[in-house]
Amino acid sequence: MNIKDSNIAIVHDWFLKKSFGGAEKVTIILNDFLKQQYSAPDIFSLTSNIESIEKNPFQEKEIQTSFIQSLPLGKTNVQSYLPFLPYAVEQLDLRKYDLIISSSHAFAKGILTSTEQLHISYIHTPMRYAWDQMNTYLEQSTLSRFGFELPLRYILYKLREWDHSSSQRIDYLIANSNFTAKRIRKYWGLNSEVIHPPVDVDRFKFNNSRGNFYLTVNRLVPNKRVDLLVSSFNKLGLPLLIIGDGPEKAKLQKMANSNIKILSKSSNLDVEKYMSTCRAFVYAGVEDFGIAPVEAMAAGAPIIAYEKGGILDTVNPLDNTNKNEVPNGILFKRQNPHDLIDTINWFEDKKIWSKFNPEYQNNFSQKFNKRNFTAKLEFFINKAWDEFKRKL
Repeated sequence: MNIKDSNIAIVHDWFLKKSFGGAEKVTIILNDFLKQQYSAPDIFSLTSNIESIEKNPFQEKEIQTSFIQSLPLGKTNVQSYLPFLPYAVEQLDLRKYDLIISSSHAFAKGILTSTEQLHISYIHTPMRYAWDQMNTYLEQSTLSRFGFELPLRYILYKLREWDHSSSQRIDYLIANSNFTAKRIRKYWGLNSEVIHPPVDVDRFKFNNSRGNFYLTVNRLVPNKRVDLLVSSFNKLGLPLLIIGDGPEKAKLQKMANSNIKILSKSSNLDVEKYMSTCRAFVYAGVEDFGIAPVEAMAAGAPIIAYEKGGILDTVNPLDNTNKNEVPNGILFKRQNPHDLIDTINWFEDKKIWSKFNPEYQNNFSQKFNKRNFTAKLEFFINKAWDEFKRKL
């Protein structure tokens, strides 16, 4: 069978308005690519409430969901049903599809397929709260605070077992960064191909004239470590603009001194304007890839970030001994205010921002554009399809 004559499905964990981010944007681009290159895929998800979003990206296709959709809070707080989600994703009926591509940060990769169906999984991250972020998750969990930590630990233990066993059913794995690929190898014992996610860099214009303020664009949740930025800039007294929303917003507003402003993400135009004029884009979290820093590069901004995670795929630090790479940022080594403050003070005192060329920042960001993503994805899918069919 020719791949263009095949029935194709995409499976994503969930589509929720409150957490519509990078993984969902990748899924949209994947859908558009498959439509143009092969055939229009059907879309599956555990649950979805994006039907009411203006310009719903899947309007021409109804998102087919699991039984979780019909449960109370199923369309708004799917993780309330955490112990049942492995069972729910395995109930999705995918029997009629020849090629299934899952876009997974938790459960989508656990679908059931036959030996005659090709399953390719694009992994944004192995399940964080079952593995390396388990203790952080337990500290923040309401259930733990009400005395249910022990049963919750057992649930996460069973999720780890399922996460590993379900990973062994995937035919081909794609990781969104080298950081994710290492975690896949550690937790699942599997190799994966790294294809960085697409970033809409073409919408940004770089500006040679930079302002004096620092910028971060983030969901305001604990793992993004915006609190570290706030505490550091409180001491530095330098202007910091935070753009984002999330459950930590009120806490951060109470923490912040007058030199720090927190704005909701009202429009893409606001983000583009601030990214193209900030002195530097600052980031203190550990990302599996990190789309916002690449967007900031496209707008000409140098990056100051914590030296861990997917950022290592996108930032060539100023002190890099590899002379073949032009630097596009600075990495601080320890995730604490002392290291970040020292880095910013050095950046200010030595006028380090003048060493970064906005045009080069923009040129470097083009490595992560949609065209490169779809070209690599097409090559990978065609190769996997040919190999898989030869083995049948």
